[in-house]
Amino acid sequence: MFKLSQRRQRTIARPVCISGVGFITGTDVLVRFRPAEPDTGLHFVRNDLPGRPVIPADAEHVCDTKRRTTLGSGAKSVTLVEHCLAALGGLRIDNCRIEIDGPELPGLDGSSAGYVEALLSVGIEPQSARKTTWSIDRPLCVRAGGATLSVHPTNDDELKISYLLNYGPGSPIDRQTHTQVVTPGDFANDIAPCRTFLLQAEAMTIRAGGMAMRATARDLLVFGPRGVIENELRFANEPARHKVLDLIGDLALCGLDLRGHVVAYRSGHPLNVELSRALIARHAEVAARPARNLFRVAA
Repeated sequence: MFKLSQRRQRTIARPVCISGVGFITGTDVLVRFRPAEPDTGLHFVRNDLPGRPVIPADAEHVCDTKRRTTLGSGAKSVTLVEHCLAALGGLRIDNCRIEIDGPELPGLDGSSAGYVEALLSVGIEPQSARKTTWSIDRPLCVRAGGATLSVHPTNDDELKISYLLNYGPGSPIDRQTHTQVVTPGDFANDIAPCRTFLLQAEAMTIRAGGMAMRATARDLLVFGPRGVIENELRFANEPARHKVLDLIGDLALCGLDLRGHVVAYRSGHPLNVELSRALIARHAEVAARPARNLFRVAA
């Protein structure tokens, strides 16, 4: 890993609010995005709890990755953070205070589009401090249960993500792929509108557990034996694109402005977070070297 370049850090120009229903708890949620000082990163604040605890948006504070990403510990936690973090990461917003009055982010339509619209409505402001762009110079790979997730070197100053989705023979979700160069504009147009999806059997299991009682098939993508139920796809490969969205959100937890080619096969939140942690570890190794060795040296 080596330093590729530097750019100015970014935050939002002024506060903005967004509200909606939490998919898991079914409660009404209000979120306030506020500008933050340089080098403070992304962090959530539970305004509804005594002392208004702060929960940093970093991989070391992840406490659960089952079907979604959860940060914090015990009652002082916040869940379903990946769509919000994807919006911030995809738009390259480095510093932001995210105040929330409940235990989960609003699900909106199952995508990041509502968050992107709110953030862009107030504008993004460059800051005086600089942020380093880091590049990978040798592959880094994590794997589990037949799924793999890796990041590879490229010759381009860009972050590219390729996702291969494969639910196996007989699934109502076709095998599909998507490759995306992640820039703020392309993220907003091509990735942010892509919604959460699940199989009808999975939806029934979640309902049986008493969760998502206010969500319907029109709020996200539910696939039955004959395809999408009571909804229409925005892109032919919308599920694969949503996996890219989730990956961008989970990679925001490493705090690095990364360049390289991320290649994912059947990965989900557990592997996404594991890769973020592996990137943090590699960055720490490299950062410990003398400053003169940080540019284009073997990791």
